[in-house]
Amino acid sequence: MLTKRIIPCLDVKDNRVVKGVNFLNLRDAGDPVELGARYSEEGADELVFLDITATIRSRKTIVELVEKVAEKVFIPFTVGGGIQNAKQIDELLRSGADKVSVNTAAVKTPQIITEAAQRFGNQCVVLAIDARRSKTRPGKWQVCIKAGSEPTELDVVEWAIKGEKLGAGEILLTSMDADGTKAGYDNLLNKAVSDAVNIPVIASGGAGKLEHLYDAIVDGRADAVLMASITHFGNYGIRQIKEYLRGRGIAVNL
Repeated sequence: MLTKRIIPCLDVKDNRVVKGVNFLNLRDAGDPVELGARYSEEGADELVFLDITATIRSRKTIVELVEKVAEKVFIPFTVGGGIQNAKQIDELLRSGADKVSVNTAAVKTPQIITEAAQRFGNQCVVLAIDARRSKTRPGKWQVCIKAGSEPTELDVVEWAIKGEKLGAGEILLTSMDADGTKAGYDNLLNKAVSDAVNIPVIASGGAGKLEHLYDAIVDGRADAVLMASITHFGNYGIRQIKEYLRGRGIAVNL
């Protein structure tokens, strides 16, 4: 069995880490540089940094803050938010990011995925998908853009398949319905996408207890689990999470 990755997520607004429920009602969770350093020291496998207001405000990700976090983080580091072209991806990679995630720009101009993959390698390109259950098509999910504020007509599974064909190296899949609820991941969503593609899928949205991480890997067939609330606010440590998963037969790096 391939090892599963444990990935804390830093949602950043106005230079602070925040966390909300269903993308709303944000509360402060700390300094991104300090939190990033802590997770790196604790043994997280990777770190994701998302500038959650960059796209809405039509500005690029805060490069200076990315540089500060990169100086303190010694694990693979993914950055997303407000990225509109390959030039910005290049700038972020030069600033210390190992991977870059694209969401809105990829939906609007899908060729950005291919261009980035050809220039920087598939392993650098993460297709971020914010998914919401469709109200008109039972059992389906629709892609949302602009930090979840704008629904599209795109079907999540179909878009994931297309994203892989365009050159994405992995998918960061966030359930907007489960986000911040601590009620568990949407594993029907995770499994639907994981079964449809051959690239790694990172499950995001809904972690509230250790069992939820296990369920996302086993039931949702996720290759990695992203979490925020349960680690930001001291509920669980990274080592505690990994020991629990290993105890239940999941291969992780301790």
